[in-house]
Amino acid sequence: MRDKSYKRHIAKTITWRFIGTIDTIILSWFITGDPYAGLKIGLAEITTKSILYYLHERVWFKINLSKEGVSLESRKRHLAKTITWRIVGTLDTMTLAWIISGNPLAALQIGLAEVVTKMLFYYLHERAWYRVDYGLRDRNKTL
Repeated sequence: MRDKSYKRHIAKTITWRFIGTIDTIILSWFITGDPYAGLKIGLAEITTKSILYYLHERVWFKINLSKEGVSLESRKRHLAKTITWRIVGTLDTMTLAWIISGNPLAALQIGLAEVVTKMLFYYLHERAWYRVDYGLRDRNKTL
């Protein structure tokens, strides 16, 4: 039987990308003062971040962070996923913001602002998806 977790990770990718793109557009607009730049940065991220997020999900799905056979509590795992994703996501955003705006300082400011907003949104997104069984053959609440 085919592993259904791929469907779950694609669905999570889509829902997270929607939340993340809206956040990026708003932050980029306020920081650059240009709504068009905010829109371009947010739209550019749709492709790069979707690919990166999907790969991040697949890696974390295969990681077994257990101590002596006991899985880590889900909140700790979600926090670790939040931190690793934010590192990848912030670097991607800063690179795109610099290329699109031509302003490395604005790119740094956008990246730093995103660290705060996106970590909160990502953690909440992970907690919400933890309650959903979609795409899981055997539900293991310790993930």
